Amino acid sequence: MKRVQDKVAVVTGAAMGIGRATAMKLAEHGAKVAVTDIDPAGEAVVEAIRAAGGVAKVWRLDTTDEVAVATVLAGVVAEFGKLDVLVNNAGIAGADKPTHELTVAEWDRVMNVNVKGVFLCTKHAIPHMQRNGGGSIVNLSSIYGLIGAGDIPAYHASKGAVRLMTKNDALIYAKDRIRVNSVHPGFIWTPLVEALGRQSPEGVDAFRRSLDALHPIGHVGEPDDIAYGILYLASDESKFVTGSEMVIDGGYIAR
Repeated sequence: MKRVQDKVAVVTGAAMGIGRATAMKLAEHGAKVAVTDIDPAGEAVVEAIRAAGGVAKVWRLDTTDEVAVATVLAGVVAEFGKLDVLVNNAGIAGADKPTHELTVAEWDRVMNVNVKGVFLCTKHAIPHMQRNGGGSIVNLSSIYGLIGAGDIPAYHASKGAVRLMTKNDALIYAKDRIRVNSVHPGFIWTPLVEALGRQSPEGVDAFRRSLDALHPIGHVGEPDDIAYGILYLASDESKFVTGSEMVIDGGYIAR
């Protein structure tokens, strides 16, 4: 069954990891997908989608640039005729320093991508969805938008902001039949996380085992674990779901 047949979806940060898996999964289930990223690897994602029989096009997008966001979303609608789904996935971790050692520039960099980027994409997607009679916005937060961990302060603050932006926008736009939900992944084995493991003094295998041990289910997640949750929220199966927090974390925060 094609769960998002004929929907048009924009995925930010879609060149790799969770974004790539989400774009692939939405296309597999019938959506026309706008693959957006500052990373040129987005081209390869589109090629993979088309090779599998799906429909996709790539747009280079810096989500912190309001003119670029407005232009790209208008371009998506011109290309595909409408906008049904926005997945605000683009994000960065930022500097891992105690709060008192962070520079304003380091703080602002994370907030610009993780919070301002979500705001701008939502701001410019909403009018298209209103004209379309509804839609679904899925914001990628984190387990660290729900709990603390004693590290990367700006990241935690940004993901907490995304959580409450989600709930507030869900209330504002419910009358327009626009649903807004957040997804809260645990540790997911993406190329970026694997690269961190390769830089670790203990080596990539030991690094992964240490992450596995953090999750009661016994292992870290895979990008598809998150993509399936996003697919549900993008589909009409979740028509009664808005303002919710979907935690996909292998039991991490249940401890």
